[in-house]
Amino acid sequence: MNKELTIWECLPDSIAVAIANSPTPEAMFTALMPAVGEFLNCDRCFVYLRDPQTNLGKVPFCWRQNAAIPEIYNANWNLEPESLAGEDPLFAAALRAEPTIFIEDINTTSDRIVSRQFERENFGHRALIHAHICQEDKLWGVLQPCVFDRPRKWSHTERQVMEQIVKFIVPKAVEYVTNRTV
Repeated sequence: MNKELTIWECLPDSIAVAIANSPTPEAMFTALMPAVGEFLNCDRCFVYLRDPQTNLGKVPFCWRQNAAIPEIYNANWNLEPESLAGEDPLFAAALRAEPTIFIEDINTTSDRIVSRQFERENFGHRALIHAHICQEDKLWGVLQPCVFDRPRKWSHTERQVMEQIVKFIVPKAVEYVTNRTV
């Protein structure tokens, strides 16, 4: 019990409230995207949710700091391209259920970790967190806060908070996906 209280206490209030007080996955992700974005002082925060059995995915929740930031949103479930893991090392790492990846600057990060071309063409950001939402070594989604026009150093505290967020949201991500309608 004390350990659980300590974990909850490490989360900023807005994030803890979004997770604890949301009766549905939709309500949680709707509240969580701005809470995470504002806590990290990011430009955008979105979640990609996917069915690991069918490889159908979508981006149903996205927060942007302002309207000048490109929105990533897709209400429809789409089949992931078979080539995706080969084109995007971050997605390949997520499929392997590797730990969250913190990219401070795509321009200086190894090509083995990030494809600059893929990131620029598909997302446009400069720094990001690629938080893998996994259960039993299966990828159910990716939570992705990002910054556009500058590198971003992710602090130790921010890294710890992101790890805790991922642990808490896995059940809601799985629930959202398993209750999906195509």
